[in-house]
Amino acid sequence: MNQELLNKIESEQLRKDPLEFNVGDTVKVHTKVVEGEKERIQVFAGLVIGRRGHGINETFTVRRISYGEGVERVFPINSPRIEKVVVDRQGKVRRAKLTYLRERIGKKALAVKAKDVRGQRK
Repeated sequence: MNQELLNKIESEQLRKDPLEFNVGDTVKVHTKVVEGEKERIQVFAGLVIGRRGHGINETFTVRRISYGEGVERVFPINSPRIEKVVVDRQGKVRRAKLTYLRERIGKKALAVKAKDVRGQRK
C-alpha cells in the first residue's frame, strides 16, 4: 500500500492534544473503564519507564509498586480510553528505557532524580 495513504488514514486517528511527558516522569494516567452500562475514570499512578513506536502505534509503559509487588501497564498514547495524563513530578534520567528499575526493591525502585526547574531543585 502507498505510505502517503496510510499516513492520511492514521492522521485522522491521532490525538488532537498531544500528551507531554518524558521517560522518568511520575504520572497519573486517567483511563475510562466500562463496567456493564456504566463508565468511570480509573487512575493509574506510577513512573514512566519507557516509550516506543511512533504515530498510531506509539505506547508508553508505567510502573508502580503495589503491595510490595511491581506492576507495569502499557498504554497506547492515541487511545480514546485515555482521558488525560497528569505529570506529578518531572524526572531527570540518562536512559531511554528504565528497565533496570525492575530488579530494584523498595524505595530504590522509584529512585529517579527530580529535574531542576530554573536552578532550584524540586
